[in-house]
Amino acid sequence: AFECDPDFCPVCGSILPLPGLEDVVSCKLCDFQRDTAEFEEVEIHSKKRFNVDKEKRTTDDRKNDDTSGPMVDRKCPNCGHEGMTYMTRQTRSADEGQTVFYICTDCRF
Repeated sequence: AFECDPDFCPVCGSILPLPGLEDVVSCKLCDFQRDTAEFEEVEIHSKKRFNVDKEKRTTDDRKNDDTSGPMVDRKCPNCGHEGMTYMTRQTRSADEGQTVFYICTDCRF
């Protein structure tokens, strides 16, 4: 056993469930039990943050999203600007390579 925060199991380190109506809080992984009296003065604060709707995002926010990746020396076929960012996505099955998407930092092509 090791010393840890009361929200964690001192035997295996797992997060303990929130106290309920029972007299003890039991670890789901190793069956360690802690008396719920240890949680009487504990305050739990939580905050939910939702994703910003795409419609509410500004043009500058959208521009920075696509063009903030790693840079590569590549000429844009649309405007001729030298320098593009790229990102990769797994668009096919796992045994095939990733697809590389290039985005011009000037015209966003």
